[in-house]
Amino acid sequence: MENKVLERKHKEDKPVLAICYDFDKTLSPDDMQAQGYIQSVGCEVEDFWKESNMLAENNDMDQNLAWMFTMKHKADGQILLTKENLNDYGSKVKLFPGVEDWFSRIRDYGLQHGVIVEHYIISSGLKEMIEGTKVAKEFEKIYACSFYYDESNVAVWPAQVINYTNKTQFLFRIEKGVLDVNDQGVNEYFSPEEIRVPFRNMIYIGDSDTDVPCMKLVNKNGGHSIAVFDAETKDKTKAYKMMREERIKYFVPADYTENSELDFLVKAIIERTSKNEVLEEIYYKCKKENTEADKKSDDSDREKTNLVIALENSGSFASTHEIIRGLSMYSMWSDEMLEQLFSVAVNNSQVRYILGDSDIKAFYTKLLSLVKLSSPNAEKVQEILKMN
Repeated sequence: MENKVLERKHKEDKPVLAICYDFDKTLSPDDMQAQGYIQSVGCEVEDFWKESNMLAENNDMDQNLAWMFTMKHKADGQILLTKENLNDYGSKVKLFPGVEDWFSRIRDYGLQHGVIVEHYIISSGLKEMIEGTKVAKEFEKIYACSFYYDESNVAVWPAQVINYTNKTQFLFRIEKGVLDVNDQGVNEYFSPEEIRVPFRNMIYIGDSDTDVPCMKLVNKNGGHSIAVFDAETKDKTKAYKMMREERIKYFVPADYTENSELDFLVKAIIERTSKNEVLEEIYYKCKKENTEADKKSDDSDREKTNLVIALENSGSFASTHEIIRGLSMYSMWSDEMLEQLFSVAVNNSQVRYILGDSDIKAFYTKLLSLVKLSSPNAEKVQEILKMN
């Protein structure tokens, strides 16, 4: 059997903005299982979740593992729990207004502003059902719970379980472009310049406490967390709680239509990303140049430079004497540093006024002896020392 080729993405020549979505009650108004599957196995929605939650509570069981087990258990003798059937249930899942054309519209807006927009699902729902929805192909990756299937394509065991705490690992995968769930490269070190999607370029859209770890992580690292609430019920209770606890930056109705509050907000973030990344590019360019310059100097050169800069900014006689003591420890000076020191003596009144003090005079007299080609500043310092 051939090894699977791991899926990785690399840094683009344009900034990438990753929009990560929960699914149930974020893109869809209800739990996906409650929109066809639960009814097909002869259960009431409330009874299904009550039984599932009780199973988890009585057995110290993960709640997502509990509902996956309950799904399989309820299907026995009723329906075949195949990937195809689950896809079919997913095709019947209702979506919030505007969701169907949202993804392509936002991608196009990003391109107009020089930003690559990518969409990701990070959900505790069922991957096979999400893959059956009308919008499944819009996502770069769907991270959700999933089953392992036997040779007849019937679900037999959980293959992937995603709960509210381990959701955060997928943000790091997106950050580094290490998208495959089995790729251990997510633990490798990436320098800031190599990061494909820095957290500042992430948007996390969710609806409840189960999204809090992701929202908090994105928020803490300069990204944008958005809580959505049902536009029909207008119940903002959860959004207020998350805002109060500083889990989110914004809350808006779950309306994905053009010119909605969410549409305006995400477009504003795209515009901000476009401008901010220009500054980041300049920053990394300066940082790279600084790193290269440091490679050409040693610690003593950098310490001398720091002392010269301190002398240039000295604002008191006491600090000037202290800095000169530090400078006097060095005997080797480049022509550029010599000229800078003479310039400081001429132009900084604090230094010029006490050039005649014994320690300052001794230091500058020594510097003058090192001069190969005199300059106006060196000559001026020499004149001042002669008068003292």
